[in-house]
Amino acid sequence: MKFLPTSLLILALATATAFAFDPSPLQDFCVAINDPEVFVNGKFCKDPKQITADDFLFKGFRYPGNTANPLGSKVTPAFVDQFPGLNTLGISMARIDFAPGGLNPPHTHPRGTEVLVVTEGTLLVGFVTSNQLNNTLFTKVLYKGDVFVFPIGLIHFQLNIGKTPALAFAALSSQNPGVITIANAVFGSKPPISADVLTKAFQVDKKVVDYLQAQFWYDNN
Repeated sequence: MKFLPTSLLILALATATAFAFDPSPLQDFCVAINDPEVFVNGKFCKDPKQITADDFLFKGFRYPGNTANPLGSKVTPAFVDQFPGLNTLGISMARIDFAPGGLNPPHTHPRGTEVLVVTEGTLLVGFVTSNQLNNTLFTKVLYKGDVFVFPIGLIHFQLNIGKTPALAFAALSSQNPGVITIANAVFGSKPPISADVLTKAFQVDKKVVDYLQAQFWYDNN
């Protein structure tokens, strides 16, 4: 029995490793191949003999995103779908451009923690904890060079409170962190969520729900 604690520790560590969000790769790299006929938890690998340096290059951050939209922001993701060289490496990035007053609306990444660095402008950022911690809001004003972290799965946002355009870059702890924009998911689902559900959940009149469901919920990703 004296070996039981050590055994339990080893089991716990092994279990934690086994259930990691993005498992460690078993080879140097696995550049993704998109195959619409096959669905797997991840991507198939390109033949290593056919890989070139270009497979590890992403050019999508060279130019500003178009912020001429209702939100005044544009997210340019570099996830595995846009950047196949990330496959199995457990990381990704995004560029976020903001017009003055632009908003990256409340959203969550179900599979990744996000670290944000501001390179231009002034952003008001924040995230909300789970019900377990009473939905506490943590918020901060960020300036050029500041870095802020949004824990995995928690709802968060960024708002440009300056009078000039702002720019930020995000790093995420998954090759495919996913994005769920709260307003789009709740009021723009297809087919729509029952009004009976939403009126009771948000404690509002059905006319309010009907109005919100009739809006065009823009996706800035």
